[in-house]
Amino acid sequence: MEKEPASITSVYEQLVAIAKQAGTGSQDRKLNGMASLLSSVDELSGKYLVRIPLQKLRLGFSEMTILDGLSWMQTGDKTLRPHLEQAFNVRADIGQIARIFKEEGVRELELLTPQPGTPIRPALSTPLLNPEEILEKMEGEALAEPKFDGFRVQVHIDKSKTLNTQAESLSLFEEVKQAYVGVYSRNLDNTTHMFPDLVAAAQNLPVDSAILDGEAVAIDPKTGGLLDFQETVKRKRKHNISQVKEEIPLKVFTFDLLYLNGRSLLNVPLVERRKELETIFEKHTNSFVLTEQRQVVTPAELDVFFKEIAKKGLEGLMIKKGHAPYRAGKREFTWIKYKVAMQSELADTVDAVVMGYFKGEGKWTQFGLGKILVGIPSKDKIYSLSKVGSGFSEETIKEMVKRAKTIESSQKPQEYEVENVLIPDVWVKPELVVEIRADSISRSPVHATGLSLRFPRFVKFRDDKEVEETTSLDQLKNLAAS
Repeated sequence: MEKEPASITSVYEQLVAIAKQAGTGSQDRKLNGMASLLSSVDELSGKYLVRIPLQKLRLGFSEMTILDGLSWMQTGDKTLRPHLEQAFNVRADIGQIARIFKEEGVRELELLTPQPGTPIRPALSTPLLNPEEILEKMEGEALAEPKFDGFRVQVHIDKSKTLNTQAESLSLFEEVKQAYVGVYSRNLDNTTHMFPDLVAAAQNLPVDSAILDGEAVAIDPKTGGLLDFQETVKRKRKHNISQVKEEIPLKVFTFDLLYLNGRSLLNVPLVERRKELETIFEKHTNSFVLTEQRQVVTPAELDVFFKEIAKKGLEGLMIKKGHAPYRAGKREFTWIKYKVAMQSELADTVDAVVMGYFKGEGKWTQFGLGKILVGIPSKDKIYSLSKVGSGFSEETIKEMVKRAKTIESSQKPQEYEVENVLIPDVWVKPELVVEIRADSISRSPVHATGLSLRFPRFVKFRDDKEVEETTSLDQLKNLAAS
C-alpha cells in the first residue's frame, strides 16, 4: 500500500518541532524525529529533505527563478517579475511573497513596507575611479563616508516583541524578557545567535522599532584600533561564541536607517534618514557608532578626505547622493565606492568562486597546492576566469588547502565551464568564495569567460558572500571597460 504523500505544511511543522528540541536527550530526540520524518516521504523527497538541516539545499535555482515562476503562474510570461522582485527587495521572504501574491495579488505586493524580523535586500554600490565622474553622478549632492573592511550587518529591533534566548547566566527559575533583535548578513542569513554583544547593545538603543544598516568591524580590545577582515570574520561562528566575543569585540559603524518606530524610511531622502540616525546616536555610544559623513563639492575636497581615510588604513570612501531614497537590492550610481586600490590597479576587486586547484605550480607546492582556478557565475553556469598563485601568506595558503580539501569533488561539477588546457589537478565544489585583486582585465581565448585577470593576487576569503553574490560576468565586462 502506497504512503499518503506528506504535505509541505506537515513537513515544515515537523522540522520546526525537531529544531525546538532542547535539554537532556535532545540530540537523540532530534535524530529520531528526522528518522521518522524521512521514513514518511518517498526516496526523492528524502534526498532533498535531509539537506535542509545540513543547510546544503542547492537546487540549481535561486529566489529569482521562483519569482519568474510566480509571474508565469498568473500571466504565462515574466511581465510581473519587476513587481515581484521589488516586493522581495523590501521583504526578502520568498514564502511570504508567494502567499501574498497568490491570495491578494500583485497590487498588495506593491504596498509592502519593511517588517522588523524580515530582512531587506541591501543597497549595493558601483565602483568608479575618477573623482570628476563621481561628483558628476552625484549632481551636487555628494556625501562621503569611510568604507570599512568588515562584514555588512542589518540590525532589526522591535521592542513590542520578545527575543527567544537562553542566557548562560540564568538559573532555571529566572525569567528575563528581552526585546526582539535580529542580525542579518549581506546575503540575508540570520546570524543573531553569533553576536550576543550586538543584540544586547541594540536593545539599549532609544527606539521602539528600527532597521539599521551598517558594517561590523573587529576591535583590538587593548588598543581600540580596527583589526583586519580576517580577524573580523572569526566572529562569524557557531561555537565558543562567549569566549570569542571577549577576545574580538565588534563595533558596528552605522550608516543608514531603513525603518523607525513603525515607519518605512526607504523612500525618504538620505539627508533626512541621516538626521534621524543622528537623533538616535545623540546621547548613545556603545557597540553601535554613527559613521562619519562629509559633504564634498569639489574633486579637491574629495581628495583631502580620501587621503585622510587612506592614512588610517581603511578601504576608501563611499560617496552617496544626498536626496536619493534607499534602493533596496539595487546597484546604482546613488552609491559609489572609491577604493584605495583603484589608484594603481583595476577599479575594483573581483569576488570569484574557487573551482579547483593545481598541486605543482608556484612556491606553495610544499603545502600540496600551488595555484587555484577561479571563475564567476553567469545564469546557471560558472565560467573559468583565472589561475591565481600570488598574494598568499603561509597562513592563508594553509587555510586554502584546509578548506579546499573539505569540498573536493571526484569529478568536474556539472555547472563548470572550463577549457581542457585549464583542468586543475583537483576539482572542488562551488562553495568557496575569494576576493581577487588584479592590475587589469584582458581578453582571453583560453578562459570560458573570454576574459582573464592580469597579475591576479589573492586578497582574502569572502565568508560573508554566497556563490550567487560573486562578481557577475556583466559586472566584469563593465570593470574591463572602466
